[in-house]
Amino acid sequence: MPGPASYTGEDTLELSLHGGQIIVDLALAALYEAGARLAEPGEFTRRAFQAGKLDLTKAEAIADLIDATSVAQHRQATLQYDGALADLYGDWRQRLTECHALLEAGIDFPDEEDAPTQVGQPVLVILEQLITNLDAAMDSGNITERIRDGFQIAILGKPNAGKSTLLNRIAGRDAAIVTDIPGTTRDVVEVRLILGGYLVWLSDTAGLRETLDVVEAEGVRRAHAKADEADLRLWLVAPGDTAPAEAGSGPQDILVHSKSDLREADDVSRETFQISAATGAGVDALISEITRRLKSIGAQAEAPMITRARHRQAITSARQEFSQATSMLQSGYGLELVSEHVRQGSKLLASLTGHVEVEDVLGEVFSSFCIGK
Repeated sequence: MPGPASYTGEDTLELSLHGGQIIVDLALAALYEAGARLAEPGEFTRRAFQAGKLDLTKAEAIADLIDATSVAQHRQATLQYDGALADLYGDWRQRLTECHALLEAGIDFPDEEDAPTQVGQPVLVILEQLITNLDAAMDSGNITERIRDGFQIAILGKPNAGKSTLLNRIAGRDAAIVTDIPGTTRDVVEVRLILGGYLVWLSDTAGLRETLDVVEAEGVRRAHAKADEADLRLWLVAPGDTAPAEAGSGPQDILVHSKSDLREADDVSRETFQISAATGAGVDALISEITRRLKSIGAQAEAPMITRARHRQAITSARQEFSQATSMLQSGYGLELVSEHVRQGSKLLASLTGHVEVEDVLGEVFSSFCIGK
């Protein structure tokens, strides 16, 4: 495959070998003897980036497409590869270019009448609008990061509410130990699932209660921590019991009355979910509700904005630089100082697509690839 039309932009040879592993091993041995070597992780995609065939957001999208295990992950990675992120960041870069031009004009021609005043106001408008856009991206980024890494669903409740049995029922296997002894679960037990086309991490947690047992108390602390970070919380209530004091009633919370096979028919309101994890009664309806809520959350992210931690870090740091520049403009500081903060913020945003030479960023991006690709 002659360059520059190949994946990397270089001349490329592809061998299709037939037979068993020994044929591959002998072919590799011959290639090594001729001077070839194994590609490093992500080397082909890195070469494609360096040849200008794609930017960093597309390179990351390729890695995400390779690793995708859910429909939502595949859809998001495809949107990113098609340029959704690059277009967004390109729009920011274009506005910053205008901002730089205005600042340079004010710096280079300080003797022009009212030059700093004339420059300051339009620069302020651009920066304030950009800060608003960055804030919106970080808010939406919480969802797109969850789609990529998986939504967190926590099963919570008092001891013996049926949490572990429910986890095993939804997982389809005995992932958690189930006994009649209260406080059996001491740590968080997680299972990886696909629900409604979304990757989710379903967590069984320790029963919420006051305890003097040091180990169980640590389990309760971890249960609270898991509840705080969860996208959805399933609050289980056993017959004759009441919901934990911590149980909420917001869009993240689902109240579930468990052990319906041991409960009187009119024991709870019809508006609540009634299940028996032991028999499976009502579990399908609960899973349908979980799926509905996941789709509702996922629909809030029409296009990917932030899909990785490095995106969030760069945008957060850039926002700080632009906020500092805005404050300095409003306080009457010189345009040179304002320009420096704008320049630093621009450099951070440019690192998102790789328009600046940042070796540590390149290493982070391509090290996550499988060997070769």
